[in-house]
Amino acid sequence: MKTRFVLINTSHAGNVGAAARAMKTMGFDDLVLVAPRWANVLRREETIQRASGALDVLNNARIVATLDEALDGVSHLCATAMTPRDFGPPTAAPRAHFEMLLKSELLRHEALSQEAQNPSNPSGDTPADPCAAPQAGVAFLFGSERFGMTNEDVYRCHVALSIPTNPGFGSLNLGAAIQVIAYEWRQALGGFAVQDATPPRTLADAAQVAGMLSHWEQALTSIGFLDPAAPKKLMPRLNQLFNRAQLSPEEIHILRGVAKAMIETAQAKR
Repeated sequence: MKTRFVLINTSHAGNVGAAARAMKTMGFDDLVLVAPRWANVLRREETIQRASGALDVLNNARIVATLDEALDGVSHLCATAMTPRDFGPPTAAPRAHFEMLLKSELLRHEALSQEAQNPSNPSGDTPADPCAAPQAGVAFLFGSERFGMTNEDVYRCHVALSIPTNPGFGSLNLGAAIQVIAYEWRQALGGFAVQDATPPRTLADAAQVAGMLSHWEQALTSIGFLDPAAPKKLMPRLNQLFNRAQLSPEEIHILRGVAKAMIETAQAKR
């Protein structure tokens, strides 16, 4: 679904940069500012510093005079309003609402597909082509840092998203709120795979483990811990222990170094 983030009457330039950064980390780039305090907000130093690498989002951002201009081509409007109102759209947590929204969109496409595949059409109209149907778009509206969203802006939305927070302290700054909404929406859309912080682990092969065990058998014998005449099950148990550890070649090298030191120390004391 087409996704747009709309910031209304933003007063702090840094929050615009923070919004761009929050959006880019979650793979979104459609940012619209409605009548911000600063006409040059997209080029202000604080904005650029807080964007921290998301300059492409800033470069693609638009500044418009009215909310109507910002919502062109968007079909589903989500207000982010924490202040309770006597009248207005239903309030929902982001995760629950996004699940419902995507389910409704899926049902809409299924209905269009069934209509297109149905050979009988009493009305004589051309069956709807699901691929030609207008793409649904969702917009997330964020109000001014000073006074939030106006009632008039909230009333035109389909839902008022409320981020579940500590009941005793629900104050989120604008950048943090945008990050939470962007994250929850990206997760609803399928999310991104987690990137490994370290390279894939390489395991030692059976021959390397066997060679290390043989070395340890010599070392344990040299220090008197293992009696070759009555070894019992020490070495098989160590074999099982090292197999469970899933040693890397580097770890095998360390353990063989320990075995070598044990042998040399035992020989020096004779």
